Amino acid sequence: MERPAPDPGTHRGQPGQPGQHPGRLRAPEHSWTTPADVVVVGSGIAGLTAALRIHAALREDPTTSGVKVVVVTKDVLSAGSTQWAQGGIAAALGPEDTPAEHERDTLVAGAGACDLEAVRALVTEGPDAVRELIGLGTVFDHHDGVLSLTREGGHHRDRIAHAGGDATGAEIQRALVAAVQAAPEIEVIEHALALDLLLDADGAVAGTTLHVIGEGQRDGVGAVLCRAVVLASGGLGQVFRQTTNPAVATGDGMALALRAGAVLRDLEFVQFHPTVMWLGPESRGQQPLVSEAVRGEGAFLVDDAGERIMAGVHELADLAPRDVVAKAITRRMLETGRPHVWLDARHLGADFWERRFPTILATCRRHGVDPATELLPVAPACHYASGGVATDLWGRTSVPGLYATGEVACSGVHGANRLASNSLLEGLVFSRRIAEVLPGELRPWSEPAADARPAGLVSGERRRDLQETMTRLVGVLRTADGLLEAGERLQGLLAAGGPGGGDEPVPGVDTWETTNLVQLAAALAAAAGLREETRGSHWREDFPDRDDARWAGHVDTRWAGGALTHVFTPAPATDRPAAPAGEPEEPEVLVP
Repeated sequence: MERPAPDPGTHRGQPGQPGQHPGRLRAPEHSWTTPADVVVVGSGIAGLTAALRIHAALREDPTTSGVKVVVVTKDVLSAGSTQWAQGGIAAALGPEDTPAEHERDTLVAGAGACDLEAVRALVTEGPDAVRELIGLGTVFDHHDGVLSLTREGGHHRDRIAHAGGDATGAEIQRALVAAVQAAPEIEVIEHALALDLLLDADGAVAGTTLHVIGEGQRDGVGAVLCRAVVLASGGLGQVFRQTTNPAVATGDGMALALRAGAVLRDLEFVQFHPTVMWLGPESRGQQPLVSEAVRGEGAFLVDDAGERIMAGVHELADLAPRDVVAKAITRRMLETGRPHVWLDARHLGADFWERRFPTILATCRRHGVDPATELLPVAPACHYASGGVATDLWGRTSVPGLYATGEVACSGVHGANRLASNSLLEGLVFSRRIAEVLPGELRPWSEPAADARPAGLVSGERRRDLQETMTRLVGVLRTADGLLEAGERLQGLLAAGGPGGGDEPVPGVDTWETTNLVQLAAALAAAAGLREETRGSHWREDFPDRDDARWAGHVDTRWAGGALTHVFTPAPATDRPAAPAGEPEEPEVLVP
């Protein structure tokens, strides 16, 4: 079955040609090395849980005594996306709730693109994982001695546990950091940007290079030689002009995995949070998130005329899945020509705001709006990458010795649209799963092989062009022409070199991050151009309907020889009956 489709992200250049996708970042040779059996890249809920559980499993196994775990984090141990999670963590903890109901809501939100077994693992193991967090010292909110549970978009039950009203992520991060600091056998390297994996002659993990940013005993580019790497480095939110993600979310883990030969899956499914505070047309970078839990407590969306935006759009109205709400807001903005809509939460009252959402309230007031007395301007912005490094049910990737968990990974849980508050749970559950298998799969020590992958860099001054291109052409609304233009512009950024079009970019954090972002942006635009349908968070104006007959399945991206290739793998839609007999089961290669 032939399916020609635009492919703006593929460039068939030869090594050394301008505009090819680099196979590694151009960087100085590493000047120091240190050994570690397992390296965990990232220090959010996924990374710290992985480090703690792997460390505990290794200590319990007498055959692995003395095995060393190192956590590499780009900022300080407490930085990253987890601390910004406001709403909470979803799990079937209520007396009337069940994992089956949580599964149903997750599959519906995922729009037929979830992996059923991955979802089942999430919802069945989730309650015990959250209880373990509590045992670790995480203090969730209670009412009259009972765990407080609330509701967010797409959920049919109150199953969101929260802490500090709207500071759940910060509380979870606090407890995990304390646990890691109490485990002296876990070494932490802060202010370190992971650059590229070192591979042995068989293409398996032999280490990772990293740049320590002028802190501690190490400086400059070094290498941690190891037997396994666990990626828990978060998402790619800085690809877009406005995002809820912190500045460190530049897709470093996804990009280094891609360059090492790992499969990236479903990159086109980027979730835009519907209610991000609008700060003006010139605002860039991380924007204030207004949690879905605010609508869960009764707030609602209106336009300039005061008309309810979600009335009649979905059975759950303002608590519909995020893709539904983001699309409805975007449609109303296009109809009215306005850059934002309004969130009306005035009826909740100042006392309720101060008790339930103190962090959001303080942020809004800091930006000159009091949501207890005024309408709050909001618009969709990039929030969460549902795609990422493809893994199996135990976090294994296609590269031996490389595992991935949390937002950097595509475990199959989120499908085309993440269900609210499932992200913290995913990092928790699948990091625990990695720790179950990794100790028994540790490979023998091996030497890194000579690296023949072509090196390259994109100037940091190109980041603004990248973000403008992605926001305008690969944002909430997508078309074939726009995606083709985006691919051409991104290819131009790869080919442009330095600011003058000919100068070699200087290796450094800004150029390394920008190169990662451009590579991932090109892969994302290509996947979005390939998928000629609207599904979940992927909205094609020129293909407005979901098409299970042609597009139930996954778009996989690989790097090879300076080019990106894309493969569509058919699969039955998980919220529909299985595909009829006779449908192709083998992957169909669309771009060789």
